[in-house]
Amino acid sequence: MSNKLSRRDFLKTATVGAVGVAVFPQFLASCTQNKKNDDEIIRLGFIGLGQQAMYLLNGFISIPGVEVVAGSDVYGVKRERFLRRVNNHYATSQQNVAVETYGNYKDLLAREDIDAVVIATPDHWHAFIAMDACKAKKNVYLEKPLTFTIKEGQALVKAVRDNGVILGVGSQQRSDPNFQHAVRMVQEGKIGKIERVNAYVGAPPKPYDLPEEPVPSDLDWKMWLGPSEYVHYNSQLNPPISLDPEQNEQFWGAWRWYKELGGGFTTDWGAHMFDIAQWGLGMDNSGPVEIIPAGYRDTKFLTYKYANGVVMTEEPFNEQKTKGVKFWGDKGWIEVSREHFLASDDSLLPPKVEETEGAYETKIPHLVNFIESIKSKTDPVVPVEIGHHSCTVCTLGNIAYDLMRPIRWNPETQTFVDDEEATKNRLYNKTYSEGYSL
Repeated sequence: MSNKLSRRDFLKTATVGAVGVAVFPQFLASCTQNKKNDDEIIRLGFIGLGQQAMYLLNGFISIPGVEVVAGSDVYGVKRERFLRRVNNHYATSQQNVAVETYGNYKDLLAREDIDAVVIATPDHWHAFIAMDACKAKKNVYLEKPLTFTIKEGQALVKAVRDNGVILGVGSQQRSDPNFQHAVRMVQEGKIGKIERVNAYVGAPPKPYDLPEEPVPSDLDWKMWLGPSEYVHYNSQLNPPISLDPEQNEQFWGAWRWYKELGGGFTTDWGAHMFDIAQWGLGMDNSGPVEIIPAGYRDTKFLTYKYANGVVMTEEPFNEQKTKGVKFWGDKGWIEVSREHFLASDDSLLPPKVEETEGAYETKIPHLVNFIESIKSKTDPVVPVEIGHHSCTVCTLGNIAYDLMRPIRWNPETQTFVDDEEATKNRLYNKTYSEGYSL
């Protein structure tokens, strides 16, 4: 990622469908000079075509030198929406780009002309699709959290490195100037020795309790479940849309709130805020050594203890319960979220920058960084190892909640300390549905 890029650079706006996107003029200029060279075009395929994928589509399709050529989803109406949006974009921009859609992602991966895939499926599919993509020698942009289980994360790290591909994780806050500034201040010692961190994300998942509904005729529910255990269909899990007239998802897929399919807020927002805490603490290649769930004896908040004595709690730091991070040092504090930046002293505040409109995913250079990484064959700002360690922190929290007691963790060996029960937990090493194995 270029350190010269800031929000001031987001001056050009384009739209695909109803959502706006901002891109960098410097990058636009450099790409425009080369985009006639067909060898330098990066061709993308999208796997998972729901609400998050539409935000990502708006960002990627507007980067010069990138062509979106394929999409895959188990829901027919979402394949059709994707096809219409991409074709409309290329028709409007007078580009001749052929686009195909597939019900099975493996058909997309079989195409030799695709350089990279964008995976925005529910969490329980992440590892399997990403590892298949690695084996097919495709570069991967993978939504967070990286994987459903810790063992999946370990396997995916190996798959990426064994196959020599680029994998970037959708932890976009690492490309946000405010979060970058907060971490820089912390790591430069501007607030002194860090004593504790509050990282508020929200509640853990709960058991699936939605009523059964008829499965839509164009939704392959068996394929949607894939490696997951069986749960019956409810439209909350895969939000419905319509095309004529167009109505997009009215809510986020509820699979993320249920133990069988997701990790609750612990992983959904922990993959953002715990990730920033890990980064600020210099723990990108490590992690906590003890995790205590909220509700255990007198423990009020999910608590992570690090070997250096720092304690991180999943604890609100303001009355609004803003999802964000607050670093406490012995000389001051810094509080940062997507909406605000506060500090104990004005000298710690970031420089003023212009705000831009549009979805968070497209206001920061995270997607551009992934494309640049493919071209330069270098790791992106959030490579697979960092994504795995941050995801592990989240998952350890949910394992502690499952067991409702403290667990001890060795971040170097990535194993539990003298804890057979934790080692057998479903979030460490899961048993999959028939036909699926790591």
